[in-house]
Amino acid sequence: MSGLLALLTFLAFNCGAAKPNAGLKTWGRFRKLPYPGDKAFLYDTFPKDFIWAVGTAAYQVEGAFEKDGKGLSVWDTFTRGGNRMATGDVGSDSYHNIHADIRAIRQLGVSHYRFSLSWSRIFPNGTRGSYNEIGTNYYRTLIKRLKEIRVQPVVTLYHWDLPDRLQQSFGGWRNPELVGMFKDYADFCFQTFGDDVKYWITIDNPFVVARHGYGTGVVAPGIKNDPDLPFRVGHNLLKAHAAAWHLYDRHYRPRQQGKLSMALASHWIKPSRTRLESLWECQCSLDHVLGWFARPLFTDGDYPPCMKARLGSRLPSFTREEREQVRGTADFFALSHGAALSFQLINDSLKFGQQEDLDLRMLLYWVNAEYDKPPIFVVQSGWYVLGNTKTEDPKHMYYLKRFIAEALKSIVIDGVNVIGYTAWSLIDGFEWHREYGIRRGLYYVDFNTPDMKREPKTSATFYRNVIQRNGFPELPENRPAQGVFPCDFAWGVSANSIQVETTPSQFVDPSVYLWNISNNGELMRLEGLSAPPLRRAAHCADYATIRQQVDEIRVVGVNHFHFSLNWSALVPSGDVAHPNTTLLGYYRCFTRQLLQANITPVVTLWHHTRQRSSLPAPLDTANKWLNRETAEAFADYARLCYRELGAHVKMWITLNEPNDEMVSYQEGHQMLRAHALAWHAYNRKFRHTQGGQVSLALHMDWVEPAFSFSREDVEPAKRVLDFRVGWFAEPIFGSGDYPLGMRRWLRQLNSLDLPVFNEEDRELVKGTYDFFAISHFSTKLVTHAKEDSYTYTAMLEVQHMIDTTWIMSPRPVVPWGLRKALNWVKEHYCDVPVYVMANGVQEDPARFKDSLRVYYLYNYINEALKAYTLDGVNLKGYFAYALSDQRDPGFGLYGNVHEEVIVKASLSNYRNIIQHNGFPIQGAAPQQCPRLPQPCLGCYALVKRPVVGFLTLVGSGVLITLGLIIYYTAKRHKDCY
Repeated sequence: MSGLLALLTFLAFNCGAAKPNAGLKTWGRFRKLPYPGDKAFLYDTFPKDFIWAVGTAAYQVEGAFEKDGKGLSVWDTFTRGGNRMATGDVGSDSYHNIHADIRAIRQLGVSHYRFSLSWSRIFPNGTRGSYNEIGTNYYRTLIKRLKEIRVQPVVTLYHWDLPDRLQQSFGGWRNPELVGMFKDYADFCFQTFGDDVKYWITIDNPFVVARHGYGTGVVAPGIKNDPDLPFRVGHNLLKAHAAAWHLYDRHYRPRQQGKLSMALASHWIKPSRTRLESLWECQCSLDHVLGWFARPLFTDGDYPPCMKARLGSRLPSFTREEREQVRGTADFFALSHGAALSFQLINDSLKFGQQEDLDLRMLLYWVNAEYDKPPIFVVQSGWYVLGNTKTEDPKHMYYLKRFIAEALKSIVIDGVNVIGYTAWSLIDGFEWHREYGIRRGLYYVDFNTPDMKREPKTSATFYRNVIQRNGFPELPENRPAQGVFPCDFAWGVSANSIQVETTPSQFVDPSVYLWNISNNGELMRLEGLSAPPLRRAAHCADYATIRQQVDEIRVVGVNHFHFSLNWSALVPSGDVAHPNTTLLGYYRCFTRQLLQANITPVVTLWHHTRQRSSLPAPLDTANKWLNRETAEAFADYARLCYRELGAHVKMWITLNEPNDEMVSYQEGHQMLRAHALAWHAYNRKFRHTQGGQVSLALHMDWVEPAFSFSREDVEPAKRVLDFRVGWFAEPIFGSGDYPLGMRRWLRQLNSLDLPVFNEEDRELVKGTYDFFAISHFSTKLVTHAKEDSYTYTAMLEVQHMIDTTWIMSPRPVVPWGLRKALNWVKEHYCDVPVYVMANGVQEDPARFKDSLRVYYLYNYINEALKAYTLDGVNLKGYFAYALSDQRDPGFGLYGNVHEEVIVKASLSNYRNIIQHNGFPIQGAAPQQCPRLPQPCLGCYALVKRPVVGFLTLVGSGVLITLGLIIYYTAKRHKDCY
């Protein structure tokens, strides 16, 4: 009868279980999710009963290693051997600081607190006969205090600190006798604390205990040199857990109603290739770390087939009775993820040639699929900062944000039953093999103070806010805006340069062809015959590249096109009296053809690039922009362009993105003078006849404080914007001098690098603008807390970083940064007209279905609409960057394959936004805009050369009159017949 019952139980379990290797579908499933929409941050909340927890481990924080009868643990012994420099003898001294820890827990607002019991504090020699009442009372007091603040305990029986007596006398976990000893210890704990504990963890991270405690020797007890020992240890750990589970299930669960599991840690792995073999290797990597313990507990009571196949007899085997004893002994899946294992304690040999990744969401999905949808409690998650970091821990905060956001997506999008999240850890402490070299606490512990003073870090403030809001609820500013731009809004596309064809490509072939009209219509060249040379001047229509480029721009649907001239090619000698007339003619034709296509040309005189100066050779060899004469030469060059092209160009950019951090302050000073001289040249001589506008375009990526609620980070963000944008903006649009904050900071550093404007130059530069143009691509975070020397700017004393939840390609995609940048301009320079002169994202040129660029343009333009409609920014135009990959690789709306032009998906989407002039409210009446007047290319003659213009009009009138007379005379003559 009992055998039949066992068989039925086995069949029932296996019928409902997941298929073997069901997690294998994880990689394919996530590869098919829409990109980048699936990578976008999800604004939503967790279920109402979600468990918010924080945790610690006894040896890391308790200290008092010999106090009140506590026995030694393997870590007390381990830290005194070899080359180890520090111990956990004092740790964070939580043994004497229950009140401080409780205060921190209450401040966070968590619902659960995970902590571990020190086996050697309760049973100093590991067995019940050495029971220590004082040590036990410490945990009674802790649980009592938790109940007082309505926080539920999550209690770990064993977190790596085995009583040293058991190691010395029995060989530790290598000895099967420890199974019974652990069961007896668990029995005492269930009996003593169980009425107040609803969540139990038997053993934390058995992988680390087995592999690194008894294999590599990296952690206590530091045993090594027997490659098979870890598998025997793991075998005993599983049986010890199962014994404790069955004990609880039979004797304590009916009354205490608690749940019990084993905390299993894992990395994540992604295939190095797309082949199925790589996926199997990923699956096998997870099986060797997580599946080693999870499959026996959650599937069939035995090890993963991959482990058995690769390890053979090295892996112990379970008897049938043992498999039944182990299988199903977990009431929930307790998952640890983060710094304790990932990228630290995973050996390359366990990656099987694949790539380790840090993706909690995919790991949760894999666990859900592989182990038949268990409730998953993330019992440890977080990252770390360096040991010299104090209360500002931006890296830890943003990793917390990332992991919590991934857990949220796992619930909302993937349907995984994640029941709780535990931030690790509550306070700084002894970090195992890393000792005090890193910190993982939400609270900073000053180890040099007698009372181990605790202070909340920024990560604590962040975590408290997340708990209060139960996630990341959508705020009004996160929602897409609806509305349209004004009727005269400038929709444009930008290119750093255009394709130049100095020799006309049309009508240059003198050959004679025969048209085979009766057969296939092909042209056949007649050998020996040639047409006489054409005796006419070149026409704009002769340039095929102009027609092609203008046609490409027209297809986008824009009404403006921004491109740059080449100063060094137009005036190679530096002398404007001897320009390249052929190139000038080409630019003249190009701008004329744009106007005929109803596209307004926006022309940059000089485009700054780091690769080359683009200055005429004589200036390039004569100190470049450090030479004061370069500014005068630039003004002469500007006059030449205004004179030759001004009939067709009504928007000029003098300098494009001169505010590069590689430009020195002295060079920047001369660039400001050059811009001002060029602006005044237009204002005095050309504006009244041409009616155009002139300004410069500044690079303006947004800079956000890493901690927006910290004044200590707000100031560095302002400082960076002063040095990056205000450096050029304030002299022109503001006071006529460099930003006050910039001068003060440099004075504080005793730097004399920033030039001083004399009165003449101040008057020259101030007010030399008609609009404010910015190039905006991305956003960075800054903090004053130094973490990484590679991204730390010592002169400004700022640490650059990114939010790890941002989409990357390769720069962060942060649409709201554009809105903040536009508002910065408004706040500093009031109602100045603003143009976003370049905005785009780099994406693999081979991706013609460029979904990232589609996402980017939609969301950035939507943020621009918010700036216009909600914030009152005087936004006049938006230019997508760039037209084609051919001139701006990776940024184009057009791609190229073997000289064939490919229209990307982003072009159609951008054109659709332009056609609707934004994002009109659904069901609202269409926006009524007057038709724009067609360009009058001949009108320029009337203004520039009135006599010629008058005679042209008179002549045209005479010709029309003669034509009419001849027509009607002939008609009347015909009627006579």
